[in-house]
Amino acid sequence: MKCPFCGHNEDRVLDTREQKDGGAIRRRRECLQCKSRFSTVEALSLVFPYIVKKDGRREPYDREKVLKGVQAACQKRPISLAQLEALVDRVSVWLVNRGEKELPARLIGQKVMQELRSLDDVGYVRFASVYRTFKDVQEFVETLEDQEESDVVVSASQLPLKNESFL
Repeated sequence: MKCPFCGHNEDRVLDTREQKDGGAIRRRRECLQCKSRFSTVEALSLVFPYIVKKDGRREPYDREKVLKGVQAACQKRPISLAQLEALVDRVSVWLVNRGEKELPARLIGQKVMQELRSLDDVGYVRFASVYRTFKDVQEFVETLEDQEESDVVVSASQLPLKNESFL
């Protein structure tokens, strides 16, 4: 680490603490040459995939955009910001763990709907109604029913095999 005061390249770490949000580490350092003290923050750098929109455009994944969408869907619902941020964190981790360079926006929307559904039914319906374009109410109801059926199939396929344990 280069000292911000004298430019010397050697220092010693005096204190290390994890930030409250758990995503970064703060280190208090002392320059070995000028004895000045300074703090640094280390954060994990994750590589998110590009999102392929319906019209073919590609744009980088934007966590804040997803958070705003779920906030709008859960407006005036008894859901805390911490719960919504945890939901978006789960979606973000899911994205990174897929290991793909590009992903259709449709898959992210489906994942958000799946997460919202387990959190709040009203938020789920609101998000689904905005996320998808429907011609009429009947199409909306049929789509939600189809989604419920496919969720049951996906859940059943994720059960552990005979040799796997639940722990």
